[in-house]
Amino acid sequence: MKIKSILGIIMICLTFSSCAQDKNKVNTNHNYQIVVKDLINPWGFTFLPDQSILINEKNGRLIHFKDSTKKEIKGLSNIYVRGQGGLLDIKLDPDYKENNWIYFSLASTIGDNNGGNTAIIRGKLDKDSLNSLELLYKATPNTTKGQHFGSRIIFKEDKLFFSIGERGERDINPQDINKDGGKIYRINKDGSIPKDNPFINKKNAKHAIWSYGHRNPQGLTIHPITNQIWSHEHGPRGGDEINIIKKGANYGWPIITYGVNYSGTKITDKTSKKGMEQPIHYWDPSIAPSGMVFINSEKYGDWNGHLLVGSLKFQYLNLCKIKDNKVISEEKLLDGLGRVRSIVQGPDGYIYVGIENLGIVKLIKQ
Repeated sequence: MKIKSILGIIMICLTFSSCAQDKNKVNTNHNYQIVVKDLINPWGFTFLPDQSILINEKNGRLIHFKDSTKKEIKGLSNIYVRGQGGLLDIKLDPDYKENNWIYFSLASTIGDNNGGNTAIIRGKLDKDSLNSLELLYKATPNTTKGQHFGSRIIFKEDKLFFSIGERGERDINPQDINKDGGKIYRINKDGSIPKDNPFINKKNAKHAIWSYGHRNPQGLTIHPITNQIWSHEHGPRGGDEINIIKKGANYGWPIITYGVNYSGTKITDKTSKKGMEQPIHYWDPSIAPSGMVFINSEKYGDWNGHLLVGSLKFQYLNLCKIKDNKVISEEKLLDGLGRVRSIVQGPDGYIYVGIENLGIVKLIKQ
């Protein structure tokens, strides 16, 4: 009887444990339309002024989708495709109509040693090729590790912000401002370093660093009212975070975390420490967040002003209701379509979502 009782308790615990990942209610007040079919991993995408779409496939292909046709754009090279690395995010210059610059983040083989690390480049589209390529930033050193490249791109006040994960070197990179990895960076659009960056006067520091102590940030967006930068990042087992990014701030990894090792052992006993920022929200269990955008459109009624985050692990779009910079509730959208990789609000005000092994879908609120 004791064995049966123990087994019963285990089954109850397993039931509650599996329910924990589904605690968010499914919102059925929406529909979707598939806009681009047959994509493998649309890590990033952006709309051109003619409403066509440039799509980064993680496997290294840059695709131009126009008039229901996909064409591969040539010109990108030195892409390190391994594990989480490959062709990553893409953004148009805020002054694209005047200068035609397109910005990319990618895992790159450029530099010494084998392997790769995250790079930021820009180029100009000329018919079916990318020309005038410029390397703006390249993290060092290259390694053959396949994890934690970051990397999202946003523009704020004519400055370029981007993220780089700690490349699996948690005890070396994120807390050391003399090293790349586990950071959010800020540069001018031409790759030069702004004179008001927080560590510009530190002799051996990476002067492009804006904040540090990150693990693997794969979400960056601007709050449409406060103009603050919001980020999310992958935790280990548990401890995925949403953070508001501040100049020069330390976000604690791996000294503080709400997660544990994948084996279940502790990384640290600390979830807080003086001088280190607390997340405004964290997930346990992890949802494996990727893609992030605030809804800033009247197309979505009372969803306007709230936050969307993709879940790779549980395969849904997470609607985070925000009040006073806190997540007060969460709802699942597009539940079960696939791993949500990227989210963009299009020029028409609709939300478009890149889903692995499906394509890009348009979110429609009913």
